[in-house]
Amino acid sequence: MASLTLKDIKKVYPNSEEKKSKKKKKGDEPEKQKANLQITDEGVVAVQQFSLDIADKEFIVLVGPSGCGKSTTLRMIAGLEEISSGELYIGDRLVNDVAPKDRDIAMVFQSYALYPHMTVYDNMAFSLKLKKTPKAEIDKKVREAAEILDITQYLDRKPKALSGGQRQRVAIGRAIVREPKVLLMDEPLSNLDAKLRNQMRAEIIKLRQKINTTFIYVTHDQTEAMTLGDRIVIMKDGFIQQIGTPQEVFNHPINLFVAGFIGTPQMNFFENCALSVDAGKYSVEVLGKKIALTEGQNKALAAKGVKPCSVTLGIRPVHMQLDEGGFTGKIDVSEMMGSELHLHMNVQGNDVVAVIPTAGLDVSAHSIGKSVNFSFNPALCHLFGEDGNNLL
Repeated sequence: MASLTLKDIKKVYPNSEEKKSKKKKKGDEPEKQKANLQITDEGVVAVQQFSLDIADKEFIVLVGPSGCGKSTTLRMIAGLEEISSGELYIGDRLVNDVAPKDRDIAMVFQSYALYPHMTVYDNMAFSLKLKKTPKAEIDKKVREAAEILDITQYLDRKPKALSGGQRQRVAIGRAIVREPKVLLMDEPLSNLDAKLRNQMRAEIIKLRQKINTTFIYVTHDQTEAMTLGDRIVIMKDGFIQQIGTPQEVFNHPINLFVAGFIGTPQMNFFENCALSVDAGKYSVEVLGKKIALTEGQNKALAAKGVKPCSVTLGIRPVHMQLDEGGFTGKIDVSEMMGSELHLHMNVQGNDVVAVIPTAGLDVSAHSIGKSVNFSFNPALCHLFGEDGNNLL
């Protein structure tokens, strides 16, 4: 098993658009960005200044929107993409120029990538046969992996006779029989339906307890990230935005992007709120009401020397409550989710979502077109400055 160290990793793809842009007419506006990635003289920068220390046996999740560079980072670790600059260590070994087959890693792809003409047993045994591992040892490892993944009964079947979830288990089994130092997983559940995804998430959590290896998992699904990862690396446009435990990034998002990306439904944002200070006490005006901040928030703002300014206030839907003396909104959409009611409201031109427990609630009184009053605990709100960074 092994730790990993990524030092200022960068990936630049040659800019194939450069010649085309030179041929554009004078009046044409040149393209500055492509797929939200930075374009430089070197080319299109897909990953920039990526530095991360991963402990032995840690489960790290790279998460972010499509095109943010998470899969490119994973492929650089695997050796499937060349590293433009920076250093990658697996254990104490620099592996920038080491071939993928010599890195002692295994990878599970989104598309399963199973050999259709081979049985499940042969698919799982294939890499061990290439290493000329003794037959008895191959049989032992394959059957142990099949037992861990509960696919022993499918060993004689071909992939076409399996469901999507079963195929993904075979793909994972093929990876773990090699007992790799690092197991890489590139959106392995994205092809499965919602119910199967939930089941497979639980299976991966169980698998993690049974095998001693370091996991690096890529997903665009923040639910997977929150449930699976010891730590989450949130990426945007090739840059790391925040690294932390699921609880840290949920409770203390570093900026507006992280706050909006992590959490379902998305955090509510109220722009152009006035942050003021009077006799050393901070308050914020939101939707025409002045809200005094807590002692802890006052200390945090004072420590940073925050002056009166315009801020964006963020509050999670789950932290809102019905309150006759609070803000008034008109219900645009009412979603009954069983134990919760998701109310999408128009509040003075702002789209606001509140998640209300249904226990003891008259759901019929909160239908489309009706008015509702709500409030929130100031201790649970977030304040973002004009640069988008969290002030608290």
